[in-house]
Amino acid sequence: MKKPKYYIAVIAVLFLMSCSEDFLDKQPLDTINTENYPKTAEELVTVVNGAYQPLQWPKLYNLRMWTSDIMAGNSIVGAGGGTDGIETQDMSNFIVQPDNAGVLDLWRGPWPGILMANIVLKTAPTLDIDDQIKNRSMGEAYFLRAHYYFILVRYFGDVPLITTPLSSDDDLFPSRNPKGEVYNLIIDDLTKAAQLLPAKASYSQQDLGRASKGAAFGMLAKVHLTLGNYQETINLTTQVEDLGYVLNSDYYDNFNILNENSPETIFAVQYASDGGYSFWDNENQSSWASPFMGPRGANFVGGGYGWNQPTQEFIDQYEADDERKLVTVLYEGCPQFDGHDYKSAYSYTGYNVRKFLVPISVISSYDNSPMNFPVLRYSDVLLMKAEALNELGQLEIAEKYLNMVRGRAGLDDIQTGLSQSEFRKKVLEERRLELAFEGQRWFDLIRVDNGQYGLDFLHSMGKNNATQKHLLFPVPQIEIDRNPNLSQNPGY
Repeated sequence: MKKPKYYIAVIAVLFLMSCSEDFLDKQPLDTINTENYPKTAEELVTVVNGAYQPLQWPKLYNLRMWTSDIMAGNSIVGAGGGTDGIETQDMSNFIVQPDNAGVLDLWRGPWPGILMANIVLKTAPTLDIDDQIKNRSMGEAYFLRAHYYFILVRYFGDVPLITTPLSSDDDLFPSRNPKGEVYNLIIDDLTKAAQLLPAKASYSQQDLGRASKGAAFGMLAKVHLTLGNYQETINLTTQVEDLGYVLNSDYYDNFNILNENSPETIFAVQYASDGGYSFWDNENQSSWASPFMGPRGANFVGGGYGWNQPTQEFIDQYEADDERKLVTVLYEGCPQFDGHDYKSAYSYTGYNVRKFLVPISVISSYDNSPMNFPVLRYSDVLLMKAEALNELGQLEIAEKYLNMVRGRAGLDDIQTGLSQSEFRKKVLEERRLELAFEGQRWFDLIRVDNGQYGLDFLHSMGKNNATQKHLLFPVPQIEIDRNPNLSQNPGY
């Protein structure tokens, strides 16, 4: 079944921007022509669609967000070897410098979406249009602005806080705001989004990919878990539960191209085949995950670049009966993929990622994968609740939520009577396997015990050069050169 796509997002960018095409490779601090602000409900929805589109770009979920699993130790770059993916190699080896191309992508990726959201929030209240469209559009804008800032603040700490479209009369060289102020905005935005957005169940099939009330509650729960606000996390995950989300009975159904936006999906980046742009363009609507992660030189997906190869240490974390292993990774002796037998020689580590691969038998070409990328699944919410309950000493209830996720994976309930620290470790291990290669592991490593959990893990892998400074990326030097009011993170 065809899912919704933000196919008119490019129109929104062209409709609103008076600057040149290379605007998309800069911070959106350029002046905006206010005469081009939306004036009708249709135009407003077009701008909202434009606010979603940067999520699809390689700067965020089409590459950089999932390569954070490489940095987190789940996998290696692999690819063609040598300098292929050198920026990601440097990030994962903790020798990153302020001129790193991957860091620059992550810094620049969110700003066009923030700009679009700011335009919606400035314009929508002034329009005489249907209240349902107006409220939904504002809710989506609040959700997206919060999500973009949540990405930025976790990667960079303090960042400029821009909440309105800038004009030529504004300061176009903003300084960085303290991360506490950024988190305050994120919480406020997501709270407003939850009030304005409809539940997913009320969306038509065409609109299922839009942000919903459950997405706002779930993302806000993740923000509070990151900040160590455990009771708020519990309250918000309970509100998500009450909206009717369920675990798919089969873990594979989260990555089945015929089952997208399923009852377990809370928010996902939407992709489609044949978007009308080159595969390498920002505006390309198809997913890079399948061709990038497909085994190199093996024709599993009609082509493949061999990125994101799981490590032996990661593979060793699976319990013997864990059904997620068959879905998540390719290994010698695993079930066939689209008629292909896997050989360990296809990868430097002996493994490739399987969960995002799309069979060539169901798509027109290897570079036309329409598979959505998961940002928030219901299993994530259940594990967040288990973690928060444990932190507040409610271990017996926490076990129930952890066991729901384990049960779906074909695993027995965990051992009862664990200490708080033992249970915490167990939840984090479960998150690692349940959400593998979905861009979540790095954020778990750096949020627990002020990042010490992550440093201890990285050191156990022999990455002893990882230090506290590496818990944040450097601000790209090219941005500091352009804006003298930007400061650098400590140690870079």
